[in-house]
Amino acid sequence: MAEHMLRRELDARGLAPHVRVTSAGIAPYARDGALVSLDTRLALREDGIHLGEEATSTDLKRHPELLDQADLVIAMTDQQARDLTEKFPAARERPVYTLRSFTGGAGDIDDPWEKGDEVFAQCREEIKRLLPVLIDRLCSD
Repeated sequence: MAEHMLRRELDARGLAPHVRVTSAGIAPYARDGALVSLDTRLALREDGIHLGEEATSTDLKRHPELLDQADLVIAMTDQQARDLTEKFPAARERPVYTLRSFTGGAGDIDDPWEKGDEVFAQCREEIKRLLPVLIDRLCSD
């Protein structure tokens, strides 16, 4: 969800050509090539983002080279950030933050998977609130 929302925000600011955004799952159930969940699609659609059938997930375990290409890694939870640096050597060579910590806050944005529409909407709104701060910080560094 954050990937698509960030792309839209970058595009709205004219920054999309200058920033490459990729997303990859690290959860045990992450599957390469799986369709983006219906809950995610619906939450994004409610915010004006329509994903086509080509929108699929990427499993970082199958594509660790994504970390080699990254200048910055943003996770949603502290546990994800720890898992990244413990399981992927390339992550130890990059700055790894949670979205909240990078934007000056603390705490996690928990995965809304299997928690229903309301939790997906809350997650979407929290990400939406933080993305402008993230982009402002990226542009100021």
